[in-house]
Amino acid sequence: MKERNTTAGIVRQDGRLLIAKRTEGGPVGGLWEFVGGKCRNCETPEEALVREFEEELGIPVSVGKLLATHTFENNETRYHLHAYEVKRLDARPMTLSVHTEIAWVSRSELDRYPFPPSDQAIIAQLF
Repeated sequence: MKERNTTAGIVRQDGRLLIAKRTEGGPVGGLWEFVGGKCRNCETPEEALVREFEEELGIPVSVGKLLATHTFENNETRYHLHAYEVKRLDARPMTLSVHTEIAWVSRSELDRYPFPPSDQAIIAQLF
């Protein structure tokens, strides 16, 4: 079985969390998620998060402490998901490339948004 490291960035601002809705298509199309993605080649999870935020939202970030982990299997691959605290480095507007919208939500609002099971596991650990 192949193994892959993946990431999720937990951005907090004014008591709210940043989530993003994936474009339709694929296994997580149309679902909400924490921004992140697969680590490439020899990337660390922290390096992957910096790259993913730049690619997916067009913003620079710094990566803080590890907040949660979750391992799951999908299509003959075992994924190790690492969720880190992420901080925006400036206030430039976000540019969406693989998402149709973003939202800033409170903890109590999270259950109103459909998330893939892997992100649901991270939410359960965070709260």
